[in-house]
Amino acid sequence: MRNDSTHAPLRIALLGTRGVPARYGGFETFAEQLSTRLVARGHTVTVYGRCSFGGGWGQQPEYNGVRRRNTPTIFHKYLETPVHAFTSFIDMLGQGCDGVLLCNAANSPFAPLLKLKGIPLLINVDGIERNRAKWNRFGKAWYSLGEWSSVKLATRLVSDADVIAEYYKETYGCDSEVIPYGVHPIARPPGEALAKFGVQKGRYLLYVSRLEPENNALGVIEAYNRVQTDMPLVVVGDAPYSDEYKARLKAAATSKVIFTGFQFGAAYEEFQSNCYAYIQATEVGGTHPALIESMSYGNCVVGNGTPENLEVIGDAGLCFKKNDFAELSSILDTLIANPALVSEYGERARSRVLARYSWDAIVERYERLFYSLRSA
Repeated sequence: MRNDSTHAPLRIALLGTRGVPARYGGFETFAEQLSTRLVARGHTVTVYGRCSFGGGWGQQPEYNGVRRRNTPTIFHKYLETPVHAFTSFIDMLGQGCDGVLLCNAANSPFAPLLKLKGIPLLINVDGIERNRAKWNRFGKAWYSLGEWSSVKLATRLVSDADVIAEYYKETYGCDSEVIPYGVHPIARPPGEALAKFGVQKGRYLLYVSRLEPENNALGVIEAYNRVQTDMPLVVVGDAPYSDEYKARLKAAATSKVIFTGFQFGAAYEEFQSNCYAYIQATEVGGTHPALIESMSYGNCVVGNGTPENLEVIGDAGLCFKKNDFAELSSILDTLIANPALVSEYGERARSRVLARYSWDAIVERYERLFYSLRSA
């Protein structure tokens, strides 16, 4: 890195996630990968995380060179995100920073607080979150406000998929920078994670997602129940505030459906490294990290036919009509009967993703974007 004034190290804050290391979902993985790589390039990066009002506020031990700060929230389905956004922005008023990256449009209504200090603000809007089935009228209204606030308050918007960028252009007349998520496949041989749940290399189907209605774990389980196979379906994921839905999943599941809960790090990589095929059933969101990660491992992927998933998969996997889980059953039957087809699609998936979703290239684009904001 050059040391002239336009390329001197930056002080960057990342807000809107549950913090690092990743222990929840796609944005947390994004925060970990982006922040650690920016630190390796010589920048100072602070990632905000969440704690209760009972303690843990303020500076936390560093993680791989990334500074961490916790601010409090109320751990409630409808309050956790907005309350944490408010306390994070308040805390930011006392911190020095060259730029902020805010994850998720739902955090944007409190962004005027940053205007008090004139801090450049990038907002990664995520998907069209107000369409998620889990939200009541208040939740949907808040996300609509978040979209509008993002358009009005961001120095620049970032979308993780062309489909999301087109939505903001058509709905609000607002351009955004399209920067997807990246991949970093670390191949793991079968080990403790597979042994713990009694599954074998190349002998299970894999589904990874938060267990919320719009991610369609129920549809996947019902589709799997109609497939003639002795391969188990491994369901990796969990979710807070979703006990009723998770009870429905377990009621629908046969003994061949294995729920692992959240898996991260080496255990997650082990599951991705050794599956027979991967199922992506989400219907809301942009580029889903678990999908591109699975493709990077050379897995044959079967995706729900949303525009976002089709954009990622292209001709390197199979897709069923949106939420047509009878068609998903048929596709799984075909793949189980044709291992050669599974291998062919797996190689296509690996080639496509490694060419398009390099973390190094993505981090460089964020770095250039931050520099452009500072020099503007």
